[in-house]
Amino acid sequence: MRYMRMLFAVATVFLLVSSGPLVGASEPLRVGKFIVDVSPPVGSPLAYDRCDGVGMPLTARGVVLVGSGEPIVLCAVDWIGLSNDGYERWREAIALATATSVERVAVHCLHQHDAPRCDFSAEQLLAEQGIGGVMFDVAFARDAIKRVAEAAKQATEDAQEVTHLGLGQAKVEKVASNRRILGEDGRVRVVRYTACANPKVRAEPEGTIDPFVKSISFWNEETPVVVLTYYATHPQSYYRTGVASADFPGIARFMRQSTLNGLQHVHFNGAGGNIGAGKYNDGSHENRQTLAVRLAEGMSQAFQATEKHPITAADVDWKTEAVALPISPHVVEEELIATLHNKELPAAKRTYAAKDLVWFSRCQSGDTVDITCLKLGPARVLSLPGEAVVEYQLAAQKMQPDLFVAVAAYAEYAPGYICMKKHYQQGGYEDSPRASRVAPEVEDVLMSAMQKLLD
Repeated sequence: MRYMRMLFAVATVFLLVSSGPLVGASEPLRVGKFIVDVSPPVGSPLAYDRCDGVGMPLTARGVVLVGSGEPIVLCAVDWIGLSNDGYERWREAIALATATSVERVAVHCLHQHDAPRCDFSAEQLLAEQGIGGVMFDVAFARDAIKRVAEAAKQATEDAQEVTHLGLGQAKVEKVASNRRILGEDGRVRVVRYTACANPKVRAEPEGTIDPFVKSISFWNEETPVVVLTYYATHPQSYYRTGVASADFPGIARFMRQSTLNGLQHVHFNGAGGNIGAGKYNDGSHENRQTLAVRLAEGMSQAFQATEKHPITAADVDWKTEAVALPISPHVVEEELIATLHNKELPAAKRTYAAKDLVWFSRCQSGDTVDITCLKLGPARVLSLPGEAVVEYQLAAQKMQPDLFVAVAAYAEYAPGYICMKKHYQQGGYEDSPRASRVAPEVEDVLMSAMQKLLD
């Protein structure tokens, strides 16, 4: 009996000692979700025009992951871009509301063109020149940020337990095509923009794209809680209408959410800087619906192909690499100051000078941009800045071919287009001084950061 009591005591001590790690390892993951209408008021600036109305509501929507350290927030916004202080104010407000670190908040735009932009740093420079408010409606932007932060806070409090992670992908037919069409000399012969009226240019091959839409879903046993999708392409069917619109990705997202009886759908634009619908879109208004249906069908097939994996908080991790992006040599401070101060120039040109001047100052001071990676069991979600080209997305997938790697770009918008080193020798639009504010060496910086995060 004494031997049995000793054996029982040893077993009890073992269970008490080991129970801490076991409980921690099996702690459930909880997921909260939010949607906020961030449509601009009539009369306020869009990216290129004034807003005459809202054709389809613009939203900021996302998820909050709770249980693995501080909360993790993923947010997708139906605006063209958030840059400099605009981008940071979004992250800071959401971080404060959800009691997490700014580094654990990823905010991305879908880059629709009939939509607002946000850059408080550039706005301050413009206001000093007497043209404040020409870029965006400051009061509206601040209110939108406040409402999104409040919604994210509520989502954190309401987060529900999930038991499984769902992963699936499917090809999207006849939507994406590469915009850079090369000639025999290896240089860009023609740029096939997202709407292309020339039938000969549309007839050119698709070129390098990522044809897959990736679907990541969270489940409570057999019940889906929220679904996230990732697809790389410029989201324009047509624009410059003066009517705010989430364009064809917004319609596809709405179709899927309606089909699944309100199951929240959050869509992210992948590394689609050099990708558009130009091969399949002549710019006619009917094509908006056509492209939306094709993308929605791909989303549907990806969801149907879902393979579920058990998930707990222990399967979730977050990594950040702060990188200094090399500034393009064409960004010259003296020229930008002269343009900003020249009252003879159109406000739009002075606006771009203000944005570039802020970016120049940041680069000169050694300011960094966050590249992040979310681990979800066998999946990785990589967050990239600017209008990164699709080659970065394809490279990320090759770095971890045995994992499910999804990419969201259009985070910090200030760098503009982020091309590969070879692109800067080929000509075209994406690598031009008008479009890209980083030097060719950006490829080395970004590839190194991606490799560290994915390793």
